[in-house]
Amino acid sequence: MGNRFFETEILHGKNKSNRKIVSKVTPIYQTSAFVFKDLDELEGFYQGNGQYLYSRTGNPNTDELGEAVARLEGAPAGVAASSGLSAILAGVLAVVKNGDHIVAADDVYGGSFHMLKEELSQFGIETSFVSFNNLDDVEKEIKENTKLLYTESITNPLLRVENLEGVVQLARKHQLNTIVDNTFATPYHCRPYPMGIDLVVHSATKYIGGHSDVTAGVLTGRADLIDRARNKIVNLGANVSPFEAWLTCRGLKTLALRMKAQSTNAKKLAEALQQNRFVEKVYYPFQKEEEGYGAMVTIELAKAVDMNQFFRSLSWIKIAPTLAGVETTVSHPLTTSHRALPPEANEALGITKEVVRISVGIEHAEDIISQFEQAIEKSL
Repeated sequence: MGNRFFETEILHGKNKSNRKIVSKVTPIYQTSAFVFKDLDELEGFYQGNGQYLYSRTGNPNTDELGEAVARLEGAPAGVAASSGLSAILAGVLAVVKNGDHIVAADDVYGGSFHMLKEELSQFGIETSFVSFNNLDDVEKEIKENTKLLYTESITNPLLRVENLEGVVQLARKHQLNTIVDNTFATPYHCRPYPMGIDLVVHSATKYIGGHSDVTAGVLTGRADLIDRARNKIVNLGANVSPFEAWLTCRGLKTLALRMKAQSTNAKKLAEALQQNRFVEKVYYPFQKEEEGYGAMVTIELAKAVDMNQFFRSLSWIKIAPTLAGVETTVSHPLTTSHRALPPEANEALGITKEVVRISVGIEHAEDIISQFEQAIEKSL
């Protein structure tokens, strides 16, 4: 990432533009295709002398997004996709093929779980899910045809912080590739690639965009794997639109400011709810950083709390099946993000109807805390 601080690198990482008309902000190249003056110039593109042909295969806005997140992750290359799951799929298919095997953490996002277990199995790709709390158990799941270890830096929704150094050591021992979903931590808190992780993925819909107005994904990592992933995105039609990419780049500029405020608020909320006798458990990485480590807080409410009444009583805090906007929102993992998991899997993880996932925003911390305390009191 160079010698500059994170906050500076977000805004000034790209080299000066070589465009003839140089605007302060990259224009929106809202076009399906690019034009050529003659057949020689067109042929030059296919010989490697041109950059853009058709927006599905490449566009200045989508390229800017992939490169910007890669730079912040300390990775040599990055590519944007139409969603976080599209980016995950591209990354996985850059590593595995029919007949291969994946070992994945059992507490990953429900959409990732479903894709790995149900969708990829139809193409002859098998996934074993195991707790990454004990990497000896992970090692027992490795087979001759295992190619990939898949996990999250901070898991969704129970906020377990992954032992990435241990995952890297295990992968190198068995010559496996690794993918880490870094959506919850963001490169502000964690940069898996310099630790040795091969591919790092983001649902850019979340903190990278940051304002709940885009759907996008980004995959960063080893240049050879990103080249393969880019081909998958192009050939499977999983590209993000220029306007979505432009909006995401605009949101990215305030990532450091947002994450600092939201993480600080999240830790204050988590500490306050720990003192509430009607909160059975608070999930938050308390020990990682003094000012907070991530902007997500997950709680398990006591059975004395009427869950429907609790959600109704939250006033200006919205119920939303997503996260990471600047406003505080809540979701119910059992019926949204982890709905696709088998009941026994949710039960084993501890994802019950009393579990609430909170995406903490940039409001004043005392107002956020007050809303949750009042909602709990009204729901008894």
